[in-house]
Amino acid sequence: MDEHRSTDRPAYLQLHRDDNAWIALKDLKAGMQIDHEMAKITLSTEIPAKHKFTIQDLNTDDEIYMYGVLVAKAAVPIKQGDLLTIDNVYHAAKSFELGTRNTLWDKPAISEFENRTFMGFYRSDGSVGTANHWLVIPLVFCENRNVNVLKEALYAKLGFEKPKGYEQEVDSLIRMYKNGMPVQDILSANFHSNSSTPAETERLFANIDGIKFLNHELGCGGTRADSDALCGLLAGYITHPNVAGATVLSLGCQHAQASILREEIQKRDPGFNKPLIVLEQQQIGTESKLMEEALKQTFAGLIQANQQERQPAPLSKLCIGLECGGSDGFSGISANPALGYLSDMLVSLGGSVILAEFPELCGVEQELSDRCLDEPLADRFMQLMRDYNAQAEAAGSGFYANPSPGNIRDGLITDAIKSAGAAKKGGSSPVVDVLDYPEKVTHAGLNLLCTPGSDVESTTAEVAAGANIVLFTTGLGTPTGNPVAPVVKLSTNTNLYQRMPDIIDIDCGTIIDGQESIPETAHRILNYVIDVASGRTRPKAVMLGQDDFIPWKRGVSL
Repeated sequence: MDEHRSTDRPAYLQLHRDDNAWIALKDLKAGMQIDHEMAKITLSTEIPAKHKFTIQDLNTDDEIYMYGVLVAKAAVPIKQGDLLTIDNVYHAAKSFELGTRNTLWDKPAISEFENRTFMGFYRSDGSVGTANHWLVIPLVFCENRNVNVLKEALYAKLGFEKPKGYEQEVDSLIRMYKNGMPVQDILSANFHSNSSTPAETERLFANIDGIKFLNHELGCGGTRADSDALCGLLAGYITHPNVAGATVLSLGCQHAQASILREEIQKRDPGFNKPLIVLEQQQIGTESKLMEEALKQTFAGLIQANQQERQPAPLSKLCIGLECGGSDGFSGISANPALGYLSDMLVSLGGSVILAEFPELCGVEQELSDRCLDEPLADRFMQLMRDYNAQAEAAGSGFYANPSPGNIRDGLITDAIKSAGAAKKGGSSPVVDVLDYPEKVTHAGLNLLCTPGSDVESTTAEVAAGANIVLFTTGLGTPTGNPVAPVVKLSTNTNLYQRMPDIIDIDCGTIIDGQESIPETAHRILNYVIDVASGRTRPKAVMLGQDDFIPWKRGVSL
């Protein structure tokens, strides 16, 4: 799609000159004629917006291209102008191998941002946080209850509890029931939401953005590899630039030992000097003794963390996680390429970006491997992709099974179609590093991180890798957030932005409507990111307290 503004609002689009599958930008009626190479193609059926149609007759097993790459094959003969569906096509992608390096790229203009800064929290390892959080973490699921007890004791008293919603509505329902109102009348009653929403309480520690409690279901009972990966993930959060310190509760006998956690912390930050409180219940004794010690030491750590203040930092200190979820047929032509342009801008400014979700890179492996700076990196990426897909196949579900029912309903009918659009988030800069879960970013530039396509697991991993802000594109709408890093939601279409304004921060449907070009949208997004990184603007996921945290149990998720 042309990166410059389009004012004529076309009804359909060919994304690449080699594509024989075109996308409808609006609902197209049956019988409509499509211009193609001095000829007219007549649509044989209605083509809903976001869906694809073929511009040529296809025989069984003929190849179908979008974005210039193979994305499917015909399952049956398909007529020119027919709608492409899961019933007449099947997933297909090109094989990949070690190719030649292709690291040349067109750097975007960045003069507007070269001298810009954000207000962040400096850490001793040189990283800069966009927030200042304290973590309370269980090393094993057995400690989840104790973590919750600490939350109940600390959260509201220190001013971190979000206003409770819908209490008035429940009171109204109770009154209706007590007054004998029929069920049908109760169901038709009108609520006046937010009529008296209480204001947020004042925080005791003004320079601390939150105390975050990261419950999980791992740490013991699985494989040792699972518990080791968990320790690596938790170490990524403890050493994260948005974290000032942490309280860790351990039972004592579990696979995920405190000693392993400390080793993983040292790998990521050899000079680690943040406050770290590790308490073992089996060593301390009663729950009351554990809680008393945890409360006193955590409170002392919060006093220390509150001494830190925001200071100006260059944009090179930003590390952006690139994520998509609830994707639709517009994701690959609006929000995702806008993030790709922003990614190239940030790389040019000396920052870091993370492209993850490996099941959603299926079909674009050759391009990404060729963009790796050297052959060992390319080999590592290809091997991770092959191993991951093989594990999925062994479990009875390869990458081909990644698209969700919502994806399919809104035009992403094969994994390769979804992947070709998802990869646009990574822009065009060279790949400087390839990371396996739960490794941490150590190089400025574009990093590939092996994660599932599952939204929360992938976001959880990107933040552990060092993302201090996550940009999350969605076409269907998802409220996903993260406890440590602000998650900014970008809609691929304006209808979603208008329908779900409570969870969407930025509308990228302006690209589809011809109101903005991709570079203009990227500039708007980056300005918003700077405000979020400085604490001046809170994304909707932060305001809602959407603190989703799910460690990846390897080999289970796509």
